[in-house]
Amino acid sequence: MSHKAGFVSIIGKPNAGKSTLMNALVGEKMSIITPKAQTTRHRILGIVNEEAYQIVFSDTPGVIKPVYGLQESMMGAVNDSLVDADIILFVTDINERYDESDVIEKLKKTNSPVVVIINKMDKSTQEFVTAKIEHWKTELNPNAIFAISALHDHNVGAVMEYIIEHLPEHPPYYDKDTLTDRNQRFFVTEIIREKIFTLYAQEIPYSTEVIVTEFKEEEKIDRISVEIMVERDSQKNILIGTGGEMLKKVGTYARKDIEEFLQKKVFLQMFVKVIPDWRNRKNYLKRFGYED
Repeated sequence: MSHKAGFVSIIGKPNAGKSTLMNALVGEKMSIITPKAQTTRHRILGIVNEEAYQIVFSDTPGVIKPVYGLQESMMGAVNDSLVDADIILFVTDINERYDESDVIEKLKKTNSPVVVIINKMDKSTQEFVTAKIEHWKTELNPNAIFAISALHDHNVGAVMEYIIEHLPEHPPYYDKDTLTDRNQRFFVTEIIREKIFTLYAQEIPYSTEVIVTEFKEEEKIDRISVEIMVERDSQKNILIGTGGEMLKKVGTYARKDIEEFLQKKVFLQMFVKVIPDWRNRKNYLKRFGYED
């Protein structure tokens, strides 16, 4: 029996709904979903395994114009994922307000099949959807166009069928038991970052990094220690909050999600550290996994 396998890259501007789509396709809460833009910094791979096929989804960072070292490395990940993709899903919000020309440039240069996914169609009219489809036909002439609502799981099945049909014949790339190539520590940091994105104003999340310093698995409980890095004392104070209130809140919400994710009781300790200007310091970027 022949087996299909391939890499599917999901790309698009921040907040177009890439992570929501990926989670709908993978059927597991894989990458973080927050109402704030630009949260997925790493290429998170969600893997769908069936007897006859394996789809490796890669959720790229939102395409942005790089401003500092960290973003340069993020855009590197976007370019890489366009090169090794068997299928590219370009997710665009139907009411797109961002300039997408930088993404379109990248897509015109690629040899991989491109599928345009017009997302959030539940927030629109049928006429507008039809007009958008025509627009993308002229603009990109992609291999296929789907109008969907990732949030309401509308038409996501059709996208999945298209992917399966167009996957190349290939043995599986990953062991069939693996759901994702990221380890548990990674998801713990993602969950904590998601809470920080949700609970704090703009400047805090973007100058924060979370690393797990200890992960002890005991029979009844996992003991996890985490360091949250910020760039300035003022950010540290905001993060901790009056009398530690804010940090406590992050811990409570995060612990609940981590326990659900690990299916186990968790003791979570969090410490806040100031490292001035870490986003431009190579050794820290390396330590946080941004530089290969």
